[in-house]
Amino acid sequence: MTASIQASQAAGDDRPPPIRAALSAVTWKEIAHLLSNLPVALVGFVYTIAMVSTAGGLSVTAIGLPLLACGLFLSRQLGHLERARARLLLGVRVEEPTPIPGPRRSGGFFPWLWTSLKDPVAWRTVLYELVRLPWGVLTFGVVLVGLFVLWPVLPYVTRALTTVDRAMVRGLLSPSDELERRIAELESDRGAVVDTAAADLRRIERDLHDGAQARLVALAMGLGLAKEKLLEDPEGAAAMVDEAHGEVKLALQELRDLARGIHPAVLTDRGLDAALSSVASRCLVPVKVSVDLPVRPAEAIEGISYFVVSELLQNVSKHARARMASVEVWRAGARLLIRVSDDGRGGAETSAGSGLAGLGERLDSVDGVFVVDSPPGVGTTVTAELPWRDRGVVRS
Repeated sequence: MTASIQASQAAGDDRPPPIRAALSAVTWKEIAHLLSNLPVALVGFVYTIAMVSTAGGLSVTAIGLPLLACGLFLSRQLGHLERARARLLLGVRVEEPTPIPGPRRSGGFFPWLWTSLKDPVAWRTVLYELVRLPWGVLTFGVVLVGLFVLWPVLPYVTRALTTVDRAMVRGLLSPSDELERRIAELESDRGAVVDTAAADLRRIERDLHDGAQARLVALAMGLGLAKEKLLEDPEGAAAMVDEAHGEVKLALQELRDLARGIHPAVLTDRGLDAALSSVASRCLVPVKVSVDLPVRPAEAIEGISYFVVSELLQNVSKHARARMASVEVWRAGARLLIRVSDDGRGGAETSAGSGLAGLGERLDSVDGVFVVDSPPGVGTTVTAELPWRDRGVVRS
C-alpha cells in the first residue's frame, strides 16, 4: 500500500480532498431562523402595540371590544405563521389550536365576542409578540457577529439560542392542552351519541316494521276476510275473529316491550329501584337488586343507568349460563355507581363492535367509566360509573 501511494505521488496525483461544508444544513436553518427573528418580531411588535392601544382607547365606545376581538383573531394568524416558521427552520412540531367558531355557530354575536375576548391562545400570542422584539434584536446581533468572528463556536451558539426559541414557541404558541383535550373528547363523544341515537332509531324502526306493523297488517286482512264471511259462514268468521283477537294481544305486547325499551313508564313514575326490579323479574336467572339512592338523579342519568342494567341483564340471560346475578346501585360523592355481577362462565368480550363496547361508548358520552372483569370460568363483574346530576324537577 505504501508503495502504491508513493507511486501515485510520483505520478503527480496531488488532487485536493473533497469539499466539506463548514456548517451542517441544520445549523444553517437555525442561523436563518435567528436572523429572521428581528424583521418578523418587528412586524409582530408594531402590530400588537397598535392593536392593543387602538382597541384599548376605543373600548369605551361600541366598536372597541369588537375591534379588539378582530385584532385577537389576527394575532392568532400571526401565531400560525410563527408556528410554520418554527416548523420549517427549527423542526418544532406544534399542533394548531382549535379555531374559534364564527358568530353563527357560537349562538350569536355576543357569545362569539365573549369567546374571542377570553381566548387564551390569542392572548398568549400577544405576549409572544411583545417579548420577541428584544429577543430578536439580541439573536440578530449575536449571529451576525458570529458569522464573522465566531466560526469555531457558531454551531454551539446557534443551538443555545434556538433552544430558547423552541421553548418560547412550545410554551406560548402551543394550544391549551387541557382545553384542546376536552374539546377533542367532546367531539368524539358527540359522534358516539349521534351514532348511538341513529342505531336506536334504526332498531325501533326495524322492530315496528317486522313486529307490530306486520301483525296489524295481518289483523286488518283477517278482519276483512271475517267481515266477508260473516253472513255466509258465521262459524268460520267467528274463528277468524278469535284469531285476530290473539294477534291484537301479541301486537299490544310487542308495542309495550318496544315502549319499555325506549323509556319505561315505571322508571318515570317510580324511579330506578322499581324499574330495575321489573327488569330483574324478566331475567332468566334469579337477580338480587339493591338500590341505595337518597334522591333520584337527573332524568338523563337515570335513563342511561336503566339502559345499562337492562342490557347487562340481557347478556346474563343469553350468554352467561349463570345460576345467580346481582345488581347494586349507589351514590358515592358526585358519582353514581352500578355493579352487575353473575357467577356464570365469564370470558365476556369487550372488543370493538361488541355490545359491551357499545355500552362503554354510551357511558363515555356522559363522562362515565365502564370496567369489565370477566375471567373465564369465574363469572363476570361489570362496574359502571356515571356523574351524579341533581334532578331538575322531582316527580312524585
